[in-house]
Amino acid sequence: MIREVFMPALSSTMTEGKIVSWVKSPGDRIEKGETVVIVESDKADMDVESFHEGILAAIVVEAGGTAPVGEAIALLAETEAEVDAAKQQAAAKAGALGGDAVSAPAAPVAVAEAPAPAAQNGASSGSPSGRVVISPRARKLAKDLKVDLTTLQGSGPHGRIVAQDVELAAGKTPTTSGPVATPIAAVAPPVAAPVPAPPPAAPVPSTAPLGQVVPFNTLQQAVTRNMVASLAVPTFHVGYTITTDNLDALYKQIKSKGVTMTGLLAKAVAVTLQKHPLLNAGFTEQGIQYRSGINISVAVAMEGGGLITPVLKNADQYDIYSLSRTWADLVARSRSKQLQPDEYNSGTFTLSNLGMFGVDRFDAILPPGQGSILAIGASRPTVVATADGLMGVKRQMQVNITCDHRVIYGADAAAFLKDLANVIENNPQSLTL
Repeated sequence: MIREVFMPALSSTMTEGKIVSWVKSPGDRIEKGETVVIVESDKADMDVESFHEGILAAIVVEAGGTAPVGEAIALLAETEAEVDAAKQQAAAKAGALGGDAVSAPAAPVAVAEAPAPAAQNGASSGSPSGRVVISPRARKLAKDLKVDLTTLQGSGPHGRIVAQDVELAAGKTPTTSGPVATPIAAVAPPVAAPVPAPPPAAPVPSTAPLGQVVPFNTLQQAVTRNMVASLAVPTFHVGYTITTDNLDALYKQIKSKGVTMTGLLAKAVAVTLQKHPLLNAGFTEQGIQYRSGINISVAVAMEGGGLITPVLKNADQYDIYSLSRTWADLVARSRSKQLQPDEYNSGTFTLSNLGMFGVDRFDAILPPGQGSILAIGASRPTVVATADGLMGVKRQMQVNITCDHRVIYGADAAAFLKDLANVIENNPQSLTL
């Protein structure tokens, strides 16, 4: 039987994927659960594993190419006798992508539903959260051969531990699964040397290519789709000035313990949202969708263009120290494209802090599916009138909230900002409880 390997849907918003690299090559035998290909979704690189055993007979979409979700990207043959027929089908499919050729039908589905995030190439095989990134076959071998995974350096694509690494550690001669057809899609060699990382999609040169058109990369395309969708939402903006002297003093006290200003602001917003669940809600055709948790997304700029919004899930339920450690881990993994989809698309309220770049004030665009986003400006010394009628200097920042007017009204936004200011100005110590 010949099966099609389809481009998987790695997130609910993904419409197409880019092949980062093929872990297996034509002619390689594939075990059930083995990683076959690494795919770039909207905002992350994901390992895609096989549901079936067989031989990778032919690749339809090479590394660097893109395909819509559900499109065949390779053919898997059950026996050697079917390989030639699969190659003919692949040639027909490749032709159909640029013409009107029609291929013979094949049995669907040969990829797993839950791919694991790829580790950074050349880095440790563990993720920043401490999880070992390893193929299922290598994990089984490690258990059988009693190999300590924490001592291994992965030689697979993006630093993944593969079967050959385990066999080498156990003192055995590594086995290969078949002939290697192309260097890009080759299985990692039996020497513990990292495979060079594939070039990123449509990289933005360090020197602007004056007079040229640089195609959007996958991340930029995803951002574009989201921003266009936001134009259909009726929004309004409300601004507020918040004095940050007490928050700044608290930050200086606990900064040495790993606390970040982003963590403090996210915690302050999350605590305030407990009193204002409407600001954490979203619009649906059936009515207002109140969220079961307060998940704070924070916008992070990505190298090469675009942005991603790692999510601090249930931010109101964690102490500021745990929240800051989680944030540091999310940022590190987002910039190496290791986040799982629910770690960047499950937000219920978003923060955009351009104040760290010195921006005084700005309006943020509402993310699809959310009811609010808060734009945070820089905290600056400002001359103000004091309570005793004299003039003094206080540090103040401007915040502007953008809301979906189908769900939230001006008074709702104003009440939220007033309570947020009260927490930051009068009771920041509560954020450490």
